[in-house]
Parts: sequence; C-alpha cells; structure tokens
Amino acid sequence: MTAAILDQAAKVLADHQESASLADIARAAGVARSTLYRYFPSREELLQALVEQASRELQARIREAEIDTLPFSEAIARVTRGFIATGTKYVALANLWPKPTKSAEPEVNDPLLRLFERGIKDGSIRGNLQARVVLGIYGDMVQGAILRAAKDYNGMEQSSAAVLDVFLKGILATNI
Repeated sequence: MTAAILDQAAKVLADHQESASLADIARAAGVARSTLYRYFPSREELLQALVEQASRELQARIREAEIDTLPFSEAIARVTRGFIATGTKYVALANLWPKPTKSAEPEVNDPLLRLFERGIKDGSIRGNLQARVVLGIYGDMVQGAILRAAKDYNGMEQSSAAVLDVFLKGILATNI
C-alpha cells in the first residue's frame, strides 16, 4: 500500500510541485485522506519516505549496473541510464526546498566515487582530474538531464546518450 501511495505521490508532486496537497496525493492514490495520514502523518514524513524509496531504487540501479566489475565506459553508461530513469520518476525531489533531512548520499555517491577513482587509476579518466570533482560534475550533468527529460525536452534514452557523449568524451584519456 505504501509503495503505491508513494508512486502516486511522486507523480502528483512532479505535476504540481509545492502546490500539491496531501488530499491531491490521496485522491490520486485512490485512498481516503485518513488512510494516507495513517501511513504518513505529515507532508514531511511523506517526502522523507519518498526520498528513502528513491534512494533504494538508485542503490538497486547501482547494483544492477555492476560498476565494480565492468569496464569503466560500460559501467558509467549503465548507471547513467539507471539514474536518469529513476530520477525522472522522482523529479519532484529535485525541486523541493527545503530538502528532507535524511538522505542516502553516501550510499549513492560512494560507489560512484570508487568508480571514478578506478577510472583514474586505470587510465580511463585523465589523471589530472580528482575523482570527487568528476563526481560533482557528473552529478550536475545527470541532474540537468533528469530535469530536461522530465519536461519532455528529451526522452530518457536521449538524455542518457547526451550525458554520456559529453561526459565521456570530455574526461576520457583516449577516445572510445
């Protein structure tokens, strides 16, 4: 039940952003407001649960991408497609301010940081770049692509391809 409510909350918040009410979310989820409040007594708790669900999905995308075992270019391509797919589903979280307090940044960022460190070490990424800087640039590019894909400027595949083309050709020591 909570997963279905959160899926609808993600859609309603993406469409209506800050003006979305809990009543709007309950209606979209096909539940009474009292049912919604039983699971999520406040907007903050609903948003926090949405952040946690999005984080779990991102972590699953990282595992599915096999970034610790695949060559750098293939690993970053897989994880980028997964991030953009998940990010477009939870695009409302990118627009929220203030942000929910708990976040899964280490669980998402640490595996990517290790991937970029490996890329630098194996020569896939130019050695004059720091992994943490590359991670920040990558994150900004993915977030921008998610926002554009969610606004239908590009589809998920086009956005993923654009990020990968610009990102990889800009940081690789050699051409692919």
